[in-house]
Amino acid sequence: MKISSAGYDLEPLTSAERALRAQHLSAEVRHVLFEHGTEPPFCGGLLEEKRQGVFVCALCHLPLFRSQSKFDSGTGWPSFTAPFAADHVREVRDSSHGMIRTEIRCARCDSHLGHVFPDGPAPRGLRYCLNSAALNFFEQTPVPDAAGSLGS
Repeated sequence: MKISSAGYDLEPLTSAERALRAQHLSAEVRHVLFEHGTEPPFCGGLLEEKRQGVFVCALCHLPLFRSQSKFDSGTGWPSFTAPFAADHVREVRDSSHGMIRTEIRCARCDSHLGHVFPDGPAPRGLRYCLNSAALNFFEQTPVPDAAGSLGS
C-alpha cells in the first residue's frame, strides 16, 4: 500500500472502484472529473465557503486543500495557495485550448481537479484553481474517506 506524507492511502483506484464510486455523482461532477471539464466561473458551490475545514476529492475523498490556504483570487473558482500535502495532487502538462497549462489531478483516483498557475500570492506565488464540482467540504479532520475509514 502506498501511504502519503500525511498518512493517507494513495493506492490507485481500480477501474471497478472508480465506476462504483462514480455511481452517485451528478453528470456535471462526472464531466469535470472524468472528461476534464470546467464549470462556469462564479457558479461553483464552494466558491464562497469560508468555514474551517478540508476540501476533499469528490470521488475518493482524499484531502486536497485546507481552508487556511483558500483565498479570493477574483477568478470565479475556488483558489488555494498550497495543497493539503504535496503528494495528494499530481501535475500534468495540459496543452489543450491553444495554451500550455499545468493540470492538477487527484493523486489517488486521477480525477481532474483544475489547474495551477504561477500568479498566486506570496510566498509561494502559486494559485491552485479548482472546480467546486471536483470537491467536497468537511469541517472535520481527519477526513473520512469514501469507504468511511479515517486517515491519520
